[in-house]
Amino acid sequence: MPEEGSSDENAELVLRFAAGDQSAARTLTERLAPAIVRQAWRILGDREEAEDVAQEVMMKLWRQAGTWRVGEAKVTTWIYRVTQNLCIDRLRRRRPTTDFDKIAEPEDERPSVFQTIATEERNKALAAEIDQLPERQREALLLRHFEEFSNPAIAERLDCTVEAVESLLARARRQLAKRLSRNEERFDDV
Repeated sequence: MPEEGSSDENAELVLRFAAGDQSAARTLTERLAPAIVRQAWRILGDREEAEDVAQEVMMKLWRQAGTWRVGEAKVTTWIYRVTQNLCIDRLRRRRPTTDFDKIAEPEDERPSVFQTIATEERNKALAAEIDQLPERQREALLLRHFEEFSNPAIAERLDCTVEAVESLLARARRQLAKRLSRNEERFDDV
């Protein structure tokens, strides 16, 4: 889930709500609920159910507010995990209960052993090339593409401007593309 407001602001709002400030609850809900709905909608594929999950997540946060300990977990990280878990629970409840003897054996759709080996080799090559990037480029790339942070959130994390993040990402992608194309040429020669 991308960062919505700084973690300090979100934690402060939770603490203010716990102290009885209803406007803090409204602000936090306006700030975080849209991202919760988007995450739940992607997982569940149902807008109405996603909105129900968002309400449930926010209710859990309000119940947690009185015991929230600043610095232990980011509010957005906690919300991401709770949303994920609630969606998984809902998906499990959707499973139909049927007579398993009447169900045909599904075809094995797993990739072949050769496809699996090729994918593992590509992933190893990619990981090795990412490790070779300069530290800030590597960090920006990992935050953007693996952690799914927004550029402003990355800029905050790396203590730089959004433009600097965009530059780091562009350079990292160019270097990776160049290095990986060389690797592909080596594999083609074999």
